[in-house]
Amino acid sequence: MPKMKTHRGAAKRFKVTKTGKIKRAKAYKSHILTKKTSKRKRHLRKPGILSKADHKRIKQVIPYM
Repeated sequence: MPKMKTHRGAAKRFKVTKTGKIKRAKAYKSHILTKKTSKRKRHLRKPGILSKADHKRIKQVIPYM
């Protein structure tokens, strides 16, 4: 049986924590930052945790992480 290939786009966007949760970057941090408050931009820096609904799908595309 051949090995599964890792989806390279997903591998760059998601990281798996030691406990098995999947970390992701938060959205709305790329442009039009002048009208967003400093507090809002600061909170967007922190990683988000992927929801349980999406967990199974992402685990399939990054099988070896």
